[in-house]
Amino acid sequence: MIFKSLTPIITTEKLEETLSFYTQILKFHIEDQNTDWGWARLAKDGIEMMISQPNAHLEHQKSTFTGSFYFEIDDVESLWQELRDRVSICYELETFPWNMREFAIFDPNGYILQFGQNIE
Repeated sequence: MIFKSLTPIITTEKLEETLSFYTQILKFHIEDQNTDWGWARLAKDGIEMMISQPNAHLEHQKSTFTGSFYFEIDDVESLWQELRDRVSICYELETFPWNMREFAIFDPNGYILQFGQNIE
């Protein structure tokens, strides 16, 4: 058996605001969307994620996730300069002992998005 991909699905009451954040701020594009079901699939550079409003299959009281979504990118400095004045920051751009230069932001739902670049 081969696992072929992993696509996170984040749940939100604020679908339009969340889609706007991911498409306008982070430059994802909408690959597929069903407005009747309150759902969209987004993509950028081979990365996919889905955004969904609560539905009958998933009880939703608030946006929760005990981890973060980590994006490894090729130019973290440029992305930091582009985003830092437009987003809510979790932690600023920093170089860590494990040779990663990274920063983290919050999306409109409070999900943590980390962006890192290997600097070895």
